[in-house]
Amino acid sequence: MMYKTTGDVMQGFSRDHTVPYLLESNDLAMGCAMSEATAPLLMSFGRVTTEPDQLAVMLYLSAGGCAEEHAREYELTGIAAMRNLEADQAQDAIIRQKRALALAAERYFSAWKYHNSFYGKPVEGECPAFDDDLGEFIYLAGLLSGLQALNAEIQSTSAIGVPKNIGSTVARATQCLDNEKWWGAPMALRATVWAMIPGALPEGEDPFVRLKIADKQGEAEGVRISHVFHAIAAQNKGDRERLRSIIRSHAESIEQTPSNEKWRFVDAMATQMIVAISDRLWMENAGHRTPMGQLGNFWDDEKEPVETMDLEGLL
Repeated sequence: MMYKTTGDVMQGFSRDHTVPYLLESNDLAMGCAMSEATAPLLMSFGRVTTEPDQLAVMLYLSAGGCAEEHAREYELTGIAAMRNLEADQAQDAIIRQKRALALAAERYFSAWKYHNSFYGKPVEGECPAFDDDLGEFIYLAGLLSGLQALNAEIQSTSAIGVPKNIGSTVARATQCLDNEKWWGAPMALRATVWAMIPGALPEGEDPFVRLKIADKQGEAEGVRISHVFHAIAAQNKGDRERLRSIIRSHAESIEQTPSNEKWRFVDAMATQMIVAISDRLWMENAGHRTPMGQLGNFWDDEKEPVETMDLEGLL
């Protein structure tokens, strides 16, 4: 009985206070460490009281992001090794990258399954009843976890068991969310699926037009997660110029518009992912990551002439 009471209190406190507190923070590393460290503890209370399915969506989505961040680091190591013609080191880095992506896929897929357990499997024409804004946001987070699970599984070249139709399922389920309220993210998520999955594009739609509109909404609200979806779609098409333009737009926006105070964590996550894409481009072409303070600039940009001083005249 004491365990059940403790579990109920822990679940309630985590949902009502810990998660909102974290979402107002921009310390992604702290959020990553918290998710990996506390997930087993909080989930274990499901043995003595109701399963914390809704809370699990956030825990496993964040933990999946931790694994994916490791994968990105291994990828950069591999690119650097290939540039230096170090074949063994490059191969080892690729293996480590795929292992990390397989772990990310498992965690994201767990978040998706907990999402379905709490909200019900997304069915066309049916939407869950949301208790509050946080419940609605976690629904959006669960949809993102489903798409991320599929993407990570494909990149890892492993078989996690993620349904291949999960993209179309996510696209339909975004219609349960208010696009204006959630910074254009539902439409951006839907448009990304249209751009990536053959045959998914409705007649008369242009996913990149929709993504541009979503970008403007996110920039105005200070929650720029749509930039990430736009970048993923551009990468899938192999459109490097569009990708560079998205990175520039993100860099300009974070200089002009501060993060939404209530959703700093989401905006910081978007910036982290845009920086990761920029780092990959820089590493491939210049042999190093994006220089500090240079997000939105590229190795081949025309350099402004540097003013020189005539030291002989001074002497």
